[in-house]
Amino acid sequence: MPEAGLWTVTPLVYSDTISKSIDCDVYLKLDTLQPSHSFKYRGLSHFVQKIRRQKGDGAHLVIASGGNAAIAVACAAKAVGARCSTFMPLGTSAAVVAYVERQGADVRLEGVEYIHALEGAQKFVEDDPDGCVMVPAYDHEWLWEGHSSMIHEIQAQLPAGRVPDAVLCAVGGGGLLGGVLTGCAAVGWSKVPVIALETHGTACLYHSLVLNTRPDYSLPSGIKASTPEEGGPRLATLDAITSRAQSLGARAPSYGVLKKALAHPGGVTPVAVTDEHAMRAALEFADEQKILVELACATALTPAYNPALAKKLFPSSDGKRKTVVFIVCGGYKITLEDLVGYKAHLASDQVDTRRILVNGEEV
Repeated sequence: MPEAGLWTVTPLVYSDTISKSIDCDVYLKLDTLQPSHSFKYRGLSHFVQKIRRQKGDGAHLVIASGGNAAIAVACAAKAVGARCSTFMPLGTSAAVVAYVERQGADVRLEGVEYIHALEGAQKFVEDDPDGCVMVPAYDHEWLWEGHSSMIHEIQAQLPAGRVPDAVLCAVGGGGLLGGVLTGCAAVGWSKVPVIALETHGTACLYHSLVLNTRPDYSLPSGIKASTPEEGGPRLATLDAITSRAQSLGARAPSYGVLKKALAHPGGVTPVAVTDEHAMRAALEFADEQKILVELACATALTPAYNPALAKKLFPSSDGKRKTVVFIVCGGYKITLEDLVGYKAHLASDQVDTRRILVNGEEV
């Protein structure tokens, strides 16, 4: 268990309605209730605390983010009394900018995508390497260690002796997945299957995993393969992000997390859904649980509202009822107006009709 941190111990709640719908015992880990409204506060506040102890009062934290990581670092920096500068794309909402500024952080808007904000942040740090510390958004062991705290909590919160038959999480760059896998290894759940969900337009981990587990797999157009380490696994990189789930908008997953996923004894099953599947999940979750979640978070909830997908992911061969845990990872960038827009889009003729993909197969 990582040392006690700034994060909140969030509830694990049993859902009667989802359990009945997909014929499993379903638990929801509500990391929407973190101080920054997303799971990111766990790992990023853990990183910030470690840097603060190393650097003392002189620590100047710099983060590039599409929004949620910037909020998390700004909140953590305020809690420990550290200076913070955030770099976000030009299209970042005024609400996110205002939230970060309320924490006392400096906000700089750079370019149209996360990669441009990252380049701006890296240049800023290069100009002051002694005073500035680049905070990684998802690719660092300290982050995974902090995120792993949720698995320790889940183990303590489930009924005594209960081990999940699956843990589900959304994937962008892979920070949350890295935490889930780190936590599972730490609590003796190495054989627990993990299900990693993305949208089609952000599915860099999906294609990376399938590329390494199915020798006959050919990448779709717009995705390139590379081998960052000699003899290591192949990495899939997207030419562009083509999804509304912008919080999942990494073009390539963390290479360290990819290696962890391929080595996980319980296996990591990659799933890619349309934005529309995520929209329906966000709408149903709001209606049923009275909780708003970003499209990125709703991606992981898709099986909760798609019995056919749930049956594919949680087959019951022995007649035993499965126990599944959904990580409700949260996110600040969601409004009632967004949900109204989702509903209008789903009623339009612009709906993506692609099928759900599970480890290279259509569902």
